[in-house]
Amino acid sequence: MADNADVIVIGMGPGGEAAAAQLAKAGLSVVGIEKNLVGGECPYYGCIPTKMMVLAEAHRVASLAGTADVKADFARVAERIRDEATDNWDDTVAVERFEKAGGRFVRGIARITGPGTVSVDGRELEARRAIVINTGTDPALPPIPGLAGTPFWTNRHAVASKEAPESLIVLGGGAVGLELTQAFGRFGTRVHILEALDRLLPLEEPEASRLVEEVLASEGIGIHTGTTAEEVNHDGAGFTVRAGGTVLTAERLLVATGRRSDLAGLGLASIGVDTSRRTVDTDPYLRIAEGVYAIGDITGHGAFTHMSMYQAGIAARHILGEHTTQAEYHAVPRVTFTDPEVGSVGLTEQQAREQGMTISTAVSEIPHSTRGWIHKAGNHGFIKLVADTDRGILVGATSAGPTGGEVLSMLTLAVHERTPLSRLREMIYAYPTFHRAIEDALGRLT
Repeated sequence: MADNADVIVIGMGPGGEAAAAQLAKAGLSVVGIEKNLVGGECPYYGCIPTKMMVLAEAHRVASLAGTADVKADFARVAERIRDEATDNWDDTVAVERFEKAGGRFVRGIARITGPGTVSVDGRELEARRAIVINTGTDPALPPIPGLAGTPFWTNRHAVASKEAPESLIVLGGGAVGLELTQAFGRFGTRVHILEALDRLLPLEEPEASRLVEEVLASEGIGIHTGTTAEEVNHDGAGFTVRAGGTVLTAERLLVATGRRSDLAGLGLASIGVDTSRRTVDTDPYLRIAEGVYAIGDITGHGAFTHMSMYQAGIAARHILGEHTTQAEYHAVPRVTFTDPEVGSVGLTEQQAREQGMTISTAVSEIPHSTRGWIHKAGNHGFIKLVADTDRGILVGATSAGPTGGEVLSMLTLAVHERTPLSRLREMIYAYPTFHRAIEDALGRLT
Protein backbone atom coordinates (compact mmCIF):
# COMPACT_ATOMS: atom_id res chain seq x y z
CA MET A 1 0.00 0.00 0.00
CA ALA A 2 1.25 3.46 -0.87
CA ASP A 3 1.97 5.80 2.01
CA ASN A 4 -0.35 8.49 0.71
CA ALA A 5 -3.86 8.93 -0.61
CA ASP A 6 -6.25 11.69 -1.55
CA VAL A 7 -8.43 10.99 1.47
CA ILE A 8 -7.89 9.04 4.68
CA VAL A 9 -11.00 7.93 6.57
CA ILE A 10 -10.42 7.07 10.24
CA GLY A 11 -13.23 4.87 11.51
CA MET A 12 -15.31 2.80 9.13
CA GLY A 13 -18.64 2.84 10.91
CA PRO A 14 -21.77 3.46 8.82
CA GLY A 15 -20.88 7.09 8.05
CA GLY A 16 -17.19 6.47 7.51
CA GLU A 17 -17.86 3.54 5.20
CA ALA A 18 -20.44 5.54 3.25
CA ALA A 19 -18.15 8.58 2.83
CA ALA A 20 -15.14 6.44 1.90
CA ALA A 21 -17.09 4.47 -0.71
CA GLN A 22 -18.62 7.63 -2.21
CA LEU A 23 -15.22 9.29 -2.52
CA ALA A 24 -13.60 6.16 -3.96
CA LYS A 25 -16.35 5.73 -6.54
CA ALA A 26 -15.81 9.35 -7.56
CA GLY A 27 -12.24 8.49 -8.50
CA LEU A 28 -10.27 9.60 -5.46
CA SER A 29 -7.71 7.34 -3.85
CA VAL A 30 -9.10 6.51 -0.40
CA VAL A 31 -7.64 4.66 2.56
CA GLY A 32 -10.14 3.47 5.15
CA ILE A 33 -8.83 2.61 8.61
CA GLU A 34 -10.73 0.65 11.26
CA LYS A 35 -9.51 -0.98 14.47
CA ASN A 36 -12.66 -3.03 15.04
CA LEU A 37 -15.36 -4.07 12.54
CA VAL A 38 -16.16 -2.27 9.30
CA GLY A 39 -19.77 -1.18 9.62
CA GLY A 40 -19.42 -0.07 13.23
CA GLU A 41 -21.63 -0.59 16.25
CA CYS A 42 -24.99 -0.57 14.46
CA PRO A 43 -24.93 -3.81 12.43
CA TYR A 44 -22.93 -5.85 14.92
CA TYR A 45 -24.04 -4.72 18.38
CA GLY A 46 -26.64 -1.98 18.10
CA CYS A 47 -29.59 -1.08 15.95
CA ILE A 48 -29.79 -4.28 13.87
CA PRO A 49 -29.29 -7.24 16.27
CA THR A 50 -31.12 -5.65 19.21
CA LYS A 51 -34.28 -5.32 17.13
CA MET A 52 -34.15 -9.06 16.49
CA MET A 53 -34.48 -9.64 20.25
CA VAL A 54 -37.98 -8.19 20.65
CA LEU A 55 -40.75 -10.68 21.42
CA ALA A 56 -44.27 -9.28 21.59
CA GLU A 57 -47.27 -10.11 19.46
CA ALA A 58 -47.81 -13.80 20.18
CA HIS A 59 -48.68 -13.08 23.80
CA ARG A 60 -51.60 -10.87 22.69
CA VAL A 61 -53.50 -13.54 20.78
CA ALA A 62 -55.65 -14.53 23.76
CA SER A 63 -57.17 -11.07 24.12
CA LEU A 64 -57.87 -10.70 20.41
CA ALA A 65 -58.60 -13.81 18.41
CA GLY A 66 -58.19 -17.17 20.15
CA THR A 67 -55.51 -19.04 22.00
CA ALA A 68 -51.80 -19.60 21.52
CA ASP A 69 -49.11 -21.48 23.39
CA VAL A 70 -45.88 -19.50 23.34
CA LYS A 71 -42.48 -20.76 24.38
CA ALA A 72 -39.72 -18.20 24.25
CA ASP A 73 -36.44 -19.59 22.90
CA PHE A 74 -33.53 -17.16 23.13
CA ALA A 75 -31.25 -19.65 21.38
CA ARG A 76 -33.18 -19.07 18.14
CA VAL A 77 -32.63 -15.33 18.46
CA ALA A 78 -28.94 -15.77 19.25
CA GLU A 79 -28.56 -18.00 16.20
CA ARG A 80 -30.27 -15.46 13.96
CA ILE A 81 -28.07 -12.64 15.26
CA ARG A 82 -24.97 -14.70 14.48
CA ASP A 83 -26.02 -16.04 11.11
CA GLU A 84 -28.11 -13.25 9.60
CA ALA A 85 -27.05 -9.99 11.24
CA THR A 86 -23.36 -10.26 12.03
CA ASP A 87 -21.79 -13.18 10.10
CA ASN A 88 -20.59 -14.22 13.55
CA TRP A 89 -18.99 -10.79 13.94
CA ASP A 90 -16.96 -11.16 10.76
CA ASP A 91 -16.68 -8.03 8.57
CA THR A 92 -15.11 -9.72 5.54
CA VAL A 93 -18.10 -8.85 3.34
CA ALA A 94 -17.99 -5.20 4.41
CA VAL A 95 -14.26 -4.93 3.76
CA GLU A 96 -14.64 -6.50 0.32
CA ARG A 97 -17.54 -4.15 -0.46
CA PHE A 98 -15.31 -1.15 0.25
CA GLU A 99 -12.41 -2.55 -1.74
CA LYS A 100 -14.68 -3.24 -4.72
CA ALA A 101 -15.68 0.42 -4.59
CA GLY A 102 -12.00 1.26 -5.15
CA GLY A 103 -10.82 1.87 -1.59
CA ARG A 104 -7.84 0.47 0.28
CA PHE A 105 -8.43 -0.91 3.74
CA VAL A 106 -6.09 -0.88 6.74
CA ARG A 107 -6.82 -2.62 10.03
CA GLY A 108 -5.28 -0.75 12.93
CA ILE A 109 -5.36 2.11 15.41
CA ALA A 110 -5.01 5.51 13.76
CA ARG A 111 -3.74 8.74 15.25
CA ILE A 112 -3.49 12.15 13.57
CA THR A 113 0.08 13.41 13.93
CA GLY A 114 -0.27 16.76 12.21
CA PRO A 115 -1.95 18.54 9.28
CA GLY A 116 -2.65 15.85 6.66
CA THR A 117 -0.68 13.10 8.40
CA VAL A 118 -1.90 9.96 10.12
CA SER A 119 -0.03 7.23 11.94
CA VAL A 120 -1.46 3.69 11.91
CA ASP A 121 0.29 1.51 14.47
CA GLY A 122 3.51 3.43 13.78
CA ARG A 123 3.19 3.65 9.98
CA GLU A 124 2.90 7.16 8.56
CA LEU A 125 0.31 7.99 5.93
CA GLU A 126 -0.36 11.30 4.20
CA ALA A 127 -3.69 12.65 2.99
CA ARG A 128 -3.30 14.97 0.04
CA ARG A 129 -6.86 16.26 0.15
CA ALA A 130 -8.69 15.49 3.40
CA ILE A 131 -8.97 13.41 6.54
CA VAL A 132 -12.43 12.22 7.63
CA ILE A 133 -12.91 11.12 11.25
CA ASN A 134 -15.76 8.74 12.10
CA THR A 135 -14.44 6.93 15.15
CA GLY A 136 -17.76 6.68 16.98
CA THR A 137 -17.88 5.93 20.69
CA ASP A 138 -17.34 3.08 23.13
CA PRO A 139 -19.42 2.12 26.17
CA ALA A 140 -18.71 4.47 29.08
CA LEU A 141 -18.03 2.80 32.42
CA PRO A 142 -19.05 4.69 35.58
CA PRO A 143 -16.56 4.91 38.47
CA ILE A 144 -18.50 2.60 40.77
CA PRO A 145 -16.40 0.95 43.49
CA GLY A 146 -15.97 -2.74 42.79
CA LEU A 147 -17.10 -2.60 39.14
CA ALA A 148 -13.70 -2.72 37.45
CA GLY A 149 -12.40 -6.21 36.89
CA THR A 150 -15.76 -7.93 37.17
CA PRO A 151 -17.35 -9.78 34.22
CA PHE A 152 -20.05 -7.14 33.68
CA TRP A 153 -21.80 -6.83 30.35
CA THR A 154 -21.93 -3.90 27.98
CA ASN A 155 -24.41 -3.92 25.10
CA ARG A 156 -21.84 -5.84 23.10
CA HIS A 157 -21.73 -8.75 25.53
CA ALA A 158 -25.52 -8.78 25.83
CA VAL A 159 -26.02 -9.02 22.07
CA ALA A 160 -23.40 -11.76 21.77
CA SER A 161 -24.94 -13.84 24.55
CA LYS A 162 -26.18 -17.30 23.54
CA GLU A 163 -28.52 -17.59 26.51
CA ALA A 164 -30.85 -15.28 28.39
CA PRO A 165 -29.63 -15.06 31.99
CA GLU A 166 -31.87 -16.09 34.86
CA SER A 167 -31.58 -12.59 36.33
CA LEU A 168 -30.12 -9.26 35.25
CA ILE A 169 -29.40 -5.84 36.75
CA VAL A 170 -29.27 -2.99 34.22
CA LEU A 171 -27.49 0.27 35.03
CA GLY A 172 -28.88 3.07 32.86
CA GLY A 173 -32.43 3.90 31.81
CA GLY A 174 -31.71 5.31 28.38
CA ALA A 175 -32.58 3.77 25.03
CA VAL A 176 -29.96 0.99 25.10
CA GLY A 177 -30.73 -0.04 28.65
CA LEU A 178 -34.48 -0.07 28.09
CA GLU A 179 -34.42 -2.01 24.83
CA LEU A 180 -32.26 -4.75 26.35
CA THR A 181 -34.23 -4.71 29.62
CA GLN A 182 -37.50 -5.42 27.85
CA ALA A 183 -35.98 -7.91 25.43
CA PHE A 184 -34.45 -10.10 28.13
CA GLY A 185 -37.49 -9.68 30.37
CA ARG A 186 -39.69 -11.16 27.67
CA PHE A 187 -37.41 -14.18 27.44
CA GLY A 188 -37.94 -14.92 31.11
CA THR A 189 -35.07 -13.03 32.69
CA ARG A 190 -35.85 -11.36 36.02
CA VAL A 191 -34.69 -7.77 35.44
CA HIS A 192 -34.11 -4.75 37.66
CA ILE A 193 -33.14 -1.43 36.06
CA LEU A 194 -31.43 1.45 37.89
CA GLU A 195 -31.48 5.04 36.61
CA ALA A 196 -29.71 7.81 38.53
CA LEU A 197 -32.09 10.53 37.28
CA ASP A 198 -35.70 10.75 38.39
CA ARG A 199 -37.21 9.00 35.37
CA LEU A 200 -36.45 6.56 32.56
CA LEU A 201 -35.71 8.03 29.14
CA PRO A 202 -34.65 11.29 30.80
CA LEU A 203 -33.90 12.98 27.48
CA GLU A 204 -37.43 12.44 26.20
CA GLU A 205 -40.77 13.98 27.17
CA PRO A 206 -42.03 13.12 30.68
CA GLU A 207 -45.09 11.52 29.06
CA ALA A 208 -42.79 9.06 27.28
CA SER A 209 -41.04 8.22 30.54
CA ARG A 210 -44.34 7.49 32.28
CA LEU A 211 -45.56 5.37 29.38
CA VAL A 212 -42.47 3.15 29.26
CA GLU A 213 -42.29 2.86 33.04
CA GLU A 214 -45.92 1.71 33.21
CA VAL A 215 -45.45 -0.87 30.46
CA LEU A 216 -42.23 -2.27 31.91
CA ALA A 217 -43.71 -2.43 35.40
CA SER A 218 -46.71 -4.34 34.04
CA GLU A 219 -44.26 -6.87 32.57
CA GLY A 220 -42.64 -7.47 35.95
CA ILE A 221 -39.53 -5.32 35.50
CA GLY A 222 -38.17 -3.81 38.72
CA ILE A 223 -37.71 -0.06 38.17
CA HIS A 224 -35.49 2.04 40.43
CA THR A 225 -35.31 5.70 39.35
CA GLY A 226 -33.43 8.36 41.28
CA THR A 227 -31.13 5.53 42.31
CA THR A 228 -27.35 5.52 41.91
CA ALA A 229 -25.29 2.35 42.17
CA GLU A 230 -22.78 2.88 44.98
CA GLU A 231 -20.96 -0.44 45.06
CA VAL A 232 -20.68 -3.58 42.95
CA ASN A 233 -19.53 -7.00 44.11
CA HIS A 234 -19.08 -10.22 42.16
CA ASP A 235 -18.63 -13.48 44.04
CA GLY A 236 -17.86 -15.68 41.07
CA ALA A 237 -21.47 -16.71 40.57
CA GLY A 238 -23.37 -13.44 40.45
CA PHE A 239 -23.49 -9.71 41.15
CA THR A 240 -24.61 -7.66 44.12
CA VAL A 241 -25.32 -3.98 43.60
CA ARG A 242 -25.81 -1.62 46.53
CA ALA A 243 -27.73 1.58 45.83
CA GLY A 244 -28.72 3.55 48.90
CA GLY A 245 -30.97 1.34 50.96
CA THR A 246 -31.49 -1.06 48.05
CA VAL A 247 -29.48 -4.25 47.60
CA LEU A 248 -30.00 -6.15 44.36
CA THR A 249 -28.54 -9.47 43.27
CA ALA A 250 -28.47 -11.04 39.81
CA GLU A 251 -26.59 -13.47 37.62
CA ARG A 252 -25.54 -10.72 35.21
CA LEU A 253 -24.91 -6.97 35.33
CA LEU A 254 -25.40 -4.82 32.22
CA VAL A 255 -23.77 -1.38 32.19
CA ALA A 256 -25.62 0.95 29.82
CA THR A 257 -24.71 4.34 31.26
CA GLY A 258 -23.71 6.12 28.07
CA ARG A 259 -20.91 6.31 25.54
CA ARG A 260 -17.52 8.00 25.42
CA SER A 261 -15.10 9.21 22.77
CA ASP A 262 -11.31 9.44 22.95
CA LEU A 263 -10.37 12.74 21.32
CA ALA A 264 -6.92 12.77 22.93
CA GLY A 265 -6.15 9.29 21.66
CA LEU A 266 -7.00 10.44 18.14
CA GLY A 267 -4.22 13.00 18.31
CA LEU A 268 -6.53 15.92 17.61
CA ALA A 269 -4.37 18.23 19.72
CA SER A 270 -1.83 18.09 16.89
CA ILE A 271 -4.23 20.07 14.70
CA GLY A 272 -5.31 22.50 17.40
CA VAL A 273 -8.50 20.80 18.61
CA ASP A 274 -9.41 20.95 22.31
CA THR A 275 -9.33 17.32 23.42
CA SER A 276 -10.66 17.97 26.93
CA ARG A 277 -14.20 18.15 25.59
CA ARG A 278 -16.54 15.21 24.93
CA THR A 279 -17.28 16.25 21.34
CA VAL A 280 -15.83 18.45 18.59
CA ASP A 281 -17.24 21.57 16.96
CA THR A 282 -17.62 21.56 13.19
CA ASP A 283 -18.51 24.15 10.59
CA PRO A 284 -21.68 23.60 8.49
CA TYR A 285 -19.71 21.32 6.15
CA LEU A 286 -18.36 19.18 9.02
CA ARG A 287 -14.82 20.57 9.10
CA ILE A 288 -13.03 20.81 12.44
CA ALA A 289 -9.81 22.15 10.91
CA GLU A 290 -8.48 22.85 7.44
CA GLY A 291 -8.78 19.61 5.49
CA VAL A 292 -10.12 17.62 8.48
CA TYR A 293 -13.76 16.56 8.72
CA ALA A 294 -15.61 14.89 11.59
CA ILE A 295 -18.88 12.98 11.32
CA GLY A 296 -20.99 10.83 13.60
CA ASP A 297 -21.01 10.49 17.37
CA ILE A 298 -18.06 12.77 18.11
CA THR A 299 -19.84 15.79 16.64
CA GLY A 300 -22.39 15.71 19.47
CA HIS A 301 -25.55 15.85 17.36
CA GLY A 302 -26.81 12.40 18.24
CA ALA A 303 -25.21 8.96 18.36
CA PHE A 304 -27.37 7.63 15.54
CA THR A 305 -26.53 5.74 12.36
CA HIS A 306 -28.76 8.10 10.42
CA MET A 307 -26.83 11.10 11.75
CA SER A 308 -23.45 9.78 10.65
CA MET A 309 -24.85 8.83 7.23
CA TYR A 310 -26.41 12.28 6.81
CA GLN A 311 -23.17 14.01 7.75
CA ALA A 312 -21.13 11.65 5.57
CA GLY A 313 -22.99 12.79 2.47
CA ILE A 314 -22.37 16.47 3.22
CA ALA A 315 -18.68 15.95 3.98
CA ALA A 316 -18.08 13.78 0.91
CA ARG A 317 -19.78 16.23 -1.44
CA HIS A 318 -17.81 19.11 0.05
CA ILE A 319 -14.51 17.26 -0.38
CA LEU A 320 -15.43 16.56 -4.02
CA GLY A 321 -16.25 20.20 -4.59
CA GLU A 322 -19.87 19.42 -5.37
CA HIS A 323 -22.84 21.52 -4.33
CA THR A 324 -24.16 20.51 -0.94
CA THR A 325 -26.48 21.96 1.66
CA GLN A 326 -25.14 22.91 5.05
CA ALA A 327 -25.81 20.59 7.98
CA GLU A 328 -29.07 21.29 9.84
CA TYR A 329 -30.02 19.88 13.23
CA HIS A 330 -33.41 21.38 14.05
CA ALA A 331 -35.29 18.21 13.06
CA VAL A 332 -33.18 15.27 14.23
CA PRO A 333 -35.37 12.14 14.58
CA ARG A 334 -34.70 9.37 17.08
CA VAL A 335 -36.52 6.20 18.08
CA THR A 336 -36.28 4.02 21.18
CA PHE A 337 -37.33 0.56 20.02
CA THR A 338 -39.14 -0.62 23.09
CA ASP A 339 -42.68 -1.93 22.79
CA PRO A 340 -44.30 0.54 22.41
CA GLU A 341 -41.79 2.46 20.30
CA VAL A 342 -40.97 6.02 21.33
CA GLY A 343 -40.11 8.28 18.41
CA SER A 344 -39.29 11.94 18.74
CA VAL A 345 -38.01 14.81 16.62
CA GLY A 346 -36.80 18.32 17.29
CA LEU A 347 -37.20 19.98 20.67
CA THR A 348 -38.92 18.69 23.76
CA GLU A 349 -41.31 21.01 25.58
CA GLN A 350 -38.63 21.81 28.16
CA GLN A 351 -35.99 22.54 25.53
CA ALA A 352 -38.33 24.87 23.66
CA ARG A 353 -39.14 26.78 26.84
CA GLU A 354 -35.45 27.04 27.71
CA GLN A 355 -34.89 28.67 24.31
CA GLY A 356 -37.41 31.35 25.22
CA MET A 357 -40.10 30.32 22.74
CA THR A 358 -43.78 31.01 23.28
CA ILE A 359 -45.12 27.51 22.96
CA SER A 360 -48.29 25.51 22.96
CA THR A 361 -48.46 21.76 23.50
CA ALA A 362 -51.11 19.11 22.93
CA VAL A 363 -51.35 15.37 23.56
CA SER A 364 -53.59 12.82 21.84
CA GLU A 365 -53.78 9.34 23.36
CA ILE A 366 -53.44 6.44 20.91
CA PRO A 367 -55.92 4.15 22.76
CA HIS A 368 -58.58 6.84 22.29
CA SER A 369 -58.09 6.87 18.50
CA THR A 370 -60.09 4.51 16.28
CA ARG A 371 -56.99 2.57 15.19
CA GLY A 372 -55.79 2.35 18.78
CA TRP A 373 -59.19 1.02 19.87
CA ILE A 374 -59.12 -1.57 17.07
CA HIS A 375 -55.54 -2.58 17.95
CA LYS A 376 -56.58 -3.12 21.57
CA ALA A 377 -53.79 -5.23 23.09
CA GLY A 378 -50.51 -3.36 23.14
CA ASN A 379 -52.07 -0.09 22.01
CA HIS A 380 -50.25 2.08 24.55
CA GLY A 381 -49.03 5.37 23.14
CA PHE A 382 -49.64 9.03 22.39
CA ILE A 383 -48.84 11.89 20.05
CA LYS A 384 -47.39 15.04 21.62
CA LEU A 385 -46.88 18.24 19.63
CA VAL A 386 -44.71 21.20 20.63
CA ALA A 387 -45.58 24.34 18.66
CA ASP A 388 -43.93 27.74 18.47
CA THR A 389 -47.03 29.94 18.53
CA ASP A 390 -45.17 33.06 17.34
CA ARG A 391 -44.12 31.36 14.10
CA GLY A 392 -47.08 28.99 13.88
CA ILE A 393 -44.98 25.87 13.33
CA LEU A 394 -44.05 22.65 15.08
CA VAL A 395 -40.61 22.67 16.68
CA GLY A 396 -40.87 19.22 18.21
CA ALA A 397 -43.04 16.13 18.46
CA THR A 398 -43.21 12.71 20.04
CA SER A 399 -44.88 9.68 18.49
CA ALA A 400 -45.18 6.78 20.92
CA GLY A 401 -47.12 3.65 20.08
CA PRO A 402 -47.12 0.30 18.27
CA THR A 403 -45.61 1.96 15.16
CA GLY A 404 -44.28 5.10 16.80
CA GLY A 405 -41.14 5.23 14.71
CA GLU A 406 -43.06 4.98 11.44
CA VAL A 407 -45.67 7.60 12.38
CA LEU A 408 -42.75 9.88 13.27
CA SER A 409 -41.89 10.26 9.58
CA MET A 410 -44.69 12.74 8.93
CA LEU A 411 -43.84 14.74 12.04
CA THR A 412 -40.16 14.83 11.08
CA LEU A 413 -41.08 16.29 7.70
CA ALA A 414 -43.33 18.89 9.31
CA VAL A 415 -40.62 20.01 11.76
CA HIS A 416 -37.88 19.92 9.13
CA GLU A 417 -39.83 21.95 6.58
CA ARG A 418 -41.34 24.26 9.21
CA THR A 419 -44.77 23.54 7.73
CA PRO A 420 -47.35 26.06 9.02
CA LEU A 421 -49.81 24.63 11.50
CA SER A 422 -52.59 25.98 9.29
CA ARG A 423 -51.44 23.75 6.43
CA LEU A 424 -51.14 20.70 8.69
CA ARG A 425 -54.73 21.26 9.82
CA GLU A 426 -55.89 21.42 6.19
CA MET A 427 -54.47 18.01 5.31
CA ILE A 428 -56.48 14.83 4.82
CA TYR A 429 -55.55 12.11 7.32
CA ALA A 430 -56.37 8.53 6.30
CA TYR A 431 -58.86 6.67 8.47
CA PRO A 432 -58.44 4.51 10.49
CA THR A 433 -54.68 4.92 10.98
CA PHE A 434 -52.35 5.55 13.89
CA HIS A 435 -51.15 8.75 12.24
CA ARG A 436 -54.66 10.18 12.31
CA ALA A 437 -54.03 10.91 16.01
CA ILE A 438 -51.83 13.76 14.78
CA GLU A 439 -54.94 15.50 13.44
CA ASP A 440 -56.59 15.16 16.84
CA ALA A 441 -53.52 16.63 18.57
CA LEU A 442 -53.45 19.54 16.14
CA GLY A 443 -57.04 20.28 17.06
CA ARG A 444 -56.05 20.44 20.71
CA LEU A 445 -53.32 23.03 20.19
CA THR A 446 -54.27 26.51 21.38
